Amino acid sequence: MAAETVAAASHIQNYSSWRHIILNKRRLLTLSPAAAAAQPMDIHTSKSYKQLGMFSLRKKIEDSVNRAEMLGLSALEFEEARRVKQEEMVREYDLWDDLAKSSDILIKLADSAKVVDALKDLTYKVEEAKLITELAEMDIINYALLKQAYTASVDVRKFLDKYEMSKLLKGKYEFEGACIIIEAGSEGMRSEIWVEQLVGMYMKWAKKQGLKGRIVEKKCMSKSGGISSVIIEFEQKYAYGFFLGEKGTHRMITSHPESLSEVSSAVVDVVPLFLEETRDLFVDEKDLKINYLSLQEDDRGRKGTMVQIQHTSTGLTVHSSGERNQFSNKMKALNRLKAKLLVILKDQNVTKITEIKNDAVIDPWHQETRRYVFRPYKLVQDVKTGIQLADPNFVLNGNLDPFISAHIHNRHACDMG
Repeated sequence: MAAETVAAASHIQNYSSWRHIILNKRRLLTLSPAAAAAQPMDIHTSKSYKQLGMFSLRKKIEDSVNRAEMLGLSALEFEEARRVKQEEMVREYDLWDDLAKSSDILIKLADSAKVVDALKDLTYKVEEAKLITELAEMDIINYALLKQAYTASVDVRKFLDKYEMSKLLKGKYEFEGACIIIEAGSEGMRSEIWVEQLVGMYMKWAKKQGLKGRIVEKKCMSKSGGISSVIIEFEQKYAYGFFLGEKGTHRMITSHPESLSEVSSAVVDVVPLFLEETRDLFVDEKDLKINYLSLQEDDRGRKGTMVQIQHTSTGLTVHSSGERNQFSNKMKALNRLKAKLLVILKDQNVTKITEIKNDAVIDPWHQETRRYVFRPYKLVQDVKTGIQLADPNFVLNGNLDPFISAHIHNRHACDMG
């Protein structure tokens, strides 16, 4: 809470500083009409190019500001009302009567407070963008100042995008963290390099969203590069909902004139990472086949143990090798297995593991998600949503918003239907 207060105070100070500068600038221009003409212009080789660039920046800033002013106020009113209601529940409810329910109420109250603070912070950023734009125009259009206002408006747009998407994430477990498991296909080194590129893509997208990914396990078969398998954990709310649509097979396709097409494949699995509490699910130990595998020394000279667990009833297999000891790896693997089983129970709308229909359990390798074509033409085709983008490198640079947004909207539409 203290961090949000400091951030808000910083924006208020910036707001006051910009307001002071603008008032002084207005006074100067009033006293000296020739002052405007005397202001130095940014040096550009093409005046028309500069005007076009400034028009584009102004338009983008105005769009973000208008969107924030329409959505931000109503969102703030809604979230503040929700927070007040939860504060009333805290006052009226005997917190010691039911500790589990009390914990849930307090967690929701803390989340509401964070959202309210973020929306208040958004209003300061909107005002900052508007004031800097006004200052730029008084300077007879200062390109550097417009870029500064544009940066502020980009922050506004990103927050609104994330806020709107999070409001659609109402499915079971979609508000949890995420564990992403990526494995290379059977094409050898090509597939391992492809996995490395996918890891970079997800980490770059997460960084742009303010999410922190942690690589907890990584297996490299070759010293010359590439990754055969990797596990990334995102311990932030809604990460599972954001990444869920990425589950399935991702294929990179390159066609050469003198040979057949080369395909590099990798499978992405997405599992909920429970943040507040581990969901209780009884798994009969008789249905578990547990193997303990010794690993080679890592780059620090340490030997470890991989714990592999197979659920014989469903055929699901999980493993863990990133923890400090064998027991911790066993518990981590067991939690991943339970998370997978909970998702299957939800998808099949059953309550007991014995009710799971094994023939209805979808193998991610049999579920194609996306194709990335590099030659003879460039195209990224999302098989699930039908969305296509023309530049694979743009997507691999972490620009996944069109796909992730489409997957979320599709799931929301199915839930509503």
